This record gives sequence, C-alpha cells and structure tokens, in this order.
Amino acid sequence: MVAAGAHRPGPLKQQNKAHKGGKHSGASQRRAGGRVSVKAQPRRRLRDLSRVDRRHQALQLRRQRKEAVLAEKRSLGSRDGPPHLVVVVPLHCRAAAHDTLRLLQSQDSAVVHVDEGKAGGFALLCPRLKQRWRFVTAQTGDLHAVLDLAKVADSLLFILDAVDGWDSAGEHCLSCLFAQGLPTYALAVPGGTDLPPKKRIDARKKLAKAIEKRFPEAKLFPLNTEQESSLLLRHLATQKQRHLAFRDRRAHLLAYTAEFVPGQESDLVGTLKVSGFVRGQTLDVNSLVHIVGHGDFQMSQVDAPPDPLSLNPRVVKGQKRSQDMEDDSVNGTDEMEEDVKVLMKVDPHKQESLQSEVIPDPMEGEQTWPTEEELQEAEASLKANRRYLQELILQEGESSGEEEPAEEECETMTVSECLRDDQYDEKMEEDEQMLEKYKQERMDEMFPDEVDTPRDVPARVRFQKYRGLKSFRTSPWDPKENLPRDYARIFQFQDFSRTRKHLFRKIEKEETEGASVGWYVTLHICNVPVSVMESFKEGKPLVLFLLLPHEQKMSVLNFLVRRHPSNSEPVRAKEELIFHCGFRRFRASPLFSQHTSADKHKLERFLRPDAALVVTVYAPITFPPASVLLFKQRSNAMHDLIATGSLLSVDPDRIVIKRLVLSGHPFKIFAKTAVVRYMFFNREDVMWFKPVELRTKWGRRGHIKEPLGTHGHMKCHFDGQLKSQDTVLLNLYKRVFPKWTYDPHVPEPVPWVRSESTLPVQEVEME
Repeated sequence: MVAAGAHRPGPLKQQNKAHKGGKHSGASQRRAGGRVSVKAQPRRRLRDLSRVDRRHQALQLRRQRKEAVLAEKRSLGSRDGPPHLVVVVPLHCRAAAHDTLRLLQSQDSAVVHVDEGKAGGFALLCPRLKQRWRFVTAQTGDLHAVLDLAKVADSLLFILDAVDGWDSAGEHCLSCLFAQGLPTYALAVPGGTDLPPKKRIDARKKLAKAIEKRFPEAKLFPLNTEQESSLLLRHLATQKQRHLAFRDRRAHLLAYTAEFVPGQESDLVGTLKVSGFVRGQTLDVNSLVHIVGHGDFQMSQVDAPPDPLSLNPRVVKGQKRSQDMEDDSVNGTDEMEEDVKVLMKVDPHKQESLQSEVIPDPMEGEQTWPTEEELQEAEASLKANRRYLQELILQEGESSGEEEPAEEECETMTVSECLRDDQYDEKMEEDEQMLEKYKQERMDEMFPDEVDTPRDVPARVRFQKYRGLKSFRTSPWDPKENLPRDYARIFQFQDFSRTRKHLFRKIEKEETEGASVGWYVTLHICNVPVSVMESFKEGKPLVLFLLLPHEQKMSVLNFLVRRHPSNSEPVRAKEELIFHCGFRRFRASPLFSQHTSADKHKLERFLRPDAALVVTVYAPITFPPASVLLFKQRSNAMHDLIATGSLLSVDPDRIVIKRLVLSGHPFKIFAKTAVVRYMFFNREDVMWFKPVELRTKWGRRGHIKEPLGTHGHMKCHFDGQLKSQDTVLLNLYKRVFPKWTYDPHVPEPVPWVRSESTLPVQEVEME
C-alpha cells in the first residue's frame, strides 16, 4: 500500500549507465571470451564468519573439550580403561605408608581387595561404582623407584607428617618430581589426633602455610577414618588429570607380573614375559621397547591373558581360585597359562632394528691404494709425531704455569670422582680437590678464558688448532669442517623439526594396529639379561616405554638447563654426570655452552649458577618435549641434583666454540701505538699471530704492526691511546665436541640422609 501523495517515478525516468571499472577490466573480459576461471575461495573469507556463527563455533569447541575431559575421567579406572594407578609417596620418616594403605583397604563390602604379594601394594575393585584402583607404594629413600613410578602414575598420593610436613629427603624427592613433571596429585595427612587441641590447630596452620608455598591451590585431606578415606578416593577419581607430554605420545605400562624364560645358549639371557595394562597409546609389537634403567629390546609377540583386575564377578572368582594356590612363580604368573590368546606376532619386515650406531667405513673416501714407499713414509711420520707429542706432553707437565695444565686436563680427560669414603685422609684429599675447583671457578669468573702463554713451547705449536675471528657473532664457520671420528657413528636428520611434526601428526590422526589403551597384555621381550628379573624380584618397579621411530639411534642432544638452588658446588665441563631425560637414564660427560640465538655458542668451563646453559652430549635420540634432571654422584654413592631443564634440540651441527684469551701488558705507550710484552716470548710467534685482531679490556681495538727484538715484544697500533693500567688481549677460537662417554647403566643411589628441618624452595614445574 503506497501512502497518499507519495511520488512515483514515471516511464521517462533517466537511467544512468553502470560503472564498467575501466578499460583494462573490459579488455581482460574480452580476452577471456566469456570464460569464468574457477578460483578457490581464500581461507581468509572462510574464516570471516558472522557473529552468530563465531559464537556457535566457540560453543561447539567448548562442548568438544568438555566431552573429551569427561570421557577421559570415565575411561580411567573403568571397565574399558586401565586401573587408576595411584603411587603412594611418604615424604617424612614418620609418615607411615602402611597405615594409609590399611585405612584405604577398610572400605565397604562392595570393594574387593587384591593382594599383589612382592610388588608392594594392592588393588581396589568396586563393581557398584564401576571403578578400579591400583595402589603402589614407592620405597622410602629409593629415588629411582619414585621417579620411575611417577613416569607412569595417574595420581601421586603424598603422605605428610601432621607436624613437620616433609623432611629433607622429602624435600629432595619433591624437587626431583617437580623437575621431571608432576602428574595429578593429592595430599593426605594421617595421624595428629594424639596432639592437644591447641597444638593440633597450630600444627595445622603451620602445615597449611608450608603447603601453600610448595603446592598452591592444593587441598589437604586428613586421613584418620573410613569416611575421610572415602572422600580421598572420590577426589582421586574425579579430579582433572594432568598430562605429561613425553608419556602421552608413547605406549607405556607398569609391570603387574613378570616371568623369565632362560635362553638355550645361556641362563643369563632369555625371554622376559611382562604383563600389565597398556597406557598412553596403542602398543605395536614391531616397535622397540625400553625398560627403564636397563636398555632397549625387541619383542617377539603380544598375548592377551585374562584380566586379573576385571570388574566381572566371574573373572574375579577365577582369580580367587588362582590366589589360593601357592606362588610357584613370581607374582602369580600361573594366571597367564589359562585362556591366553596371542594378539599379534612380530613381522620381521616391519620390526624396528636395534642398531644404534652407524658402522663407519675406514676406507670411505679412498680412491687409490697407497704404495709401499708411501706406507713406510706414513709409518715413519706417525712415529715422529708420537715422539713429538710425548715430548710436548712432558714439557707441558713440567711447565710452571698453573692455568694451562688445568685447561688441558679439562680438554682431554674426564676425572672420575667415584672414590671410596673409607678413611678420613681420603676425605681430606677430596676436600683439597674441591678447594682447587673453587679456586679455578673463581679465577674463571675474574679472568674469563684467559690462559698463560707457555715459555718452553712455542705458542704457534701449542695453539695450532685455534684460529682468530674478525667477529665472533658474524664471522662464518662451516659446521661440517674437521668433524671428529665419532660423528661417523651418529645419525642426523635433514630437518629434525619437520620429522618431529610429521611423526606427532601421524600419532594424533592415524590409527595404529595393536593393543589398545586399557588392555591387559603380556609382552614377550627378547634377549633380556636375568638382572632385570632379579631387580623385579627385589620389589623394584618395572616400567616399560615403547620407542618412537629412530629413538634407539645415537646423535648429539642439547639440553637447556638451569642450576638448581639446592646445590652450589662447582661443576666443571666434561665431568661425569647422571642424566634423567624423559624415560631414559644414562651417564655422560657433557659440554656447557651459552644459550644464544647466534650460529656459534661459546663454551663455558663451569656450570654457571646465574644463567641458563646448554648441555651437549652423545645420547640416543629423543623427540621433545622431555624434561631432564642432572645429578652428580658423591663419593658415598649419593646423587645430588645439580640442574634441571628440558630437551632443546637434537642437532649435531650446533657449533660450540672454545675461546682462549692471551694477555699482554703495554710497556711503552704513544699516541695510537704501544709496545706490548708478555703476550709472546719469541719473534716467530709474533709473526705467526700478526693477522689476528687485538682488543683491550677498556674497549680499544688494534693490530700487530711488527715484532721488536727476539723476546716477544711487539709494536701494536690501536684506534686510540691506551691507559697504563689497560690489558691487551688476543682471542683464539676452536670448535670442541663432546666425548663419547655414554653409559646406559646408572648405579643405584644410596638413600638420602633424612633430617627433620627443611626449607621449602619454590620451583618451576616442568610439564
């Protein structure tokens, strides 16, 4: 309906031409001849959603994340998932774990208790709630057991003392757990009912204050009655699970039972049958398996025995019948003899190889066979070089300089400090060695990289492997130049980051054939030494991780670490240290270098307490993220935590440069020239190092013009007049490589000496 009096255009209304967009547009349309190109819609336009669509998309993502968290909670401890693994960790000598376990076992009649014998722990089966738990106690003072169990635990249950909370051993244990990566945890405090009411309130306030520093936003659960234990179980079952990246991408399990079958050739090596629940990812029989603390092995087959912790009453009755029988084998392995189904057997064409090193060909690169004359000349030259090196070493040993022999020792050899602490005199010798280390660390802080020029060995001979650089930051250095022979034994990726992303994307999107998460399986592991079974019989946990492709191969690993505040002893480069990297333990002698964004990184002779450093070692490939803990073994076999951090990269091309600084003093000073002495002691050395640029501690730069006399004096030109108290420096550089000292066998540490008083330290947790 048109309102009265409204104007309506008539048939003679002017019609203007539409804008054509210019002649170029028309020309392109004419050239196209009416054809329309098929053009994909850009991703940017696809993302330009309306406000309602964006809100709907965010709502869908939020709902998907919520459903994933709920599905994870429902699967953990349910019939289809693995039992909820809870590791009980006492943090105080008065915190008795057996009282806590006894209280947790005293639930209602619907809960079935399954004794695990020698393994130390029990299982709770609740068919009414459709939940099942497995409780394992970490041996007090056994650091390796605590760290290994924390690698696979769903939850950690810390048992605190009602008065002091945790002692020094508990503090050390917490420091290691925070650095390795802490899974979901809960805090329980049994006892304290015998204290007077006023002291009980004061102790509770003191404990709450200490917990607030170490465990922010953590809830403290008293554990004295059955009702309190039920609340604790409900909290363990419903709290959100925290993920550790290094274990979520790898299949792993904690051994429930184990059986050793000796081999035909020797009783010391055989097949180890390990049963447990698959966790993390799908288990493939063709992959390699790493037994924590023992090494890498291959599997022959995977079986599916009856589930000993099934919520099905029929299976539980069968298990009760098997429990009535005496232990003819370790931890009831007779259960595996009944109704065992073979899930999969290894495919020799798809099985991963155990080869960890490249076998170098010594004749690689040779084109012609040498003649007899050439062989005799080479042998004579080799003997002459050996004789010269022996004389050089003797001369350096008799040299009066103190800095240089220590430098050479740090460069060529590793001093083992695993000395026996039997006599007091030996303890005094150890104290003297530590005092000498403190002196060297202090000298390195005051005069970084400075060394004394030897008097009886020409500098051009002593420093013949070093070179000068115009600029440490911008001067080029070929990463493939003068590589050591050990580099022929390692593996290197063309693009490590791309390989890692492709591998992780494959794990997330593609489905792997094998045993799914939650299945109870038996792994047949080949060529395992009997010491693994003996360790399991002693009550130590047996933890298994499946390796990703290439993770058995040796390469150069770089770790970014920071000094732990609990340790202040000097740690020199190339000292033997103990590494806990992800799921591995090994010993190695690392290099320390600065963490910069440049292509060259300066070597550090000591582990600095005030900066993050990069630690470089030869070790098996591990795909990050992975946490790392560095320990140093004392003479009494205790392990001190000295540094924590994470895996930075797997890169053999990372260039670590060792710097040497030769110093001289101005003897005569002119406008822009000076006569410098004490840097060299003969004319030939001055001529040899003439192309290298000079600098001073006060910022002047210059170069050598000419030698003066025959005793090492030289005339130098600078960009300004020197001060009499200034020092002239000459920098020399050489690329260094780590020593091949990798050893996968780490000795067990002695228990930590407990003391009542502790000082909690706030630390950063590694995820």
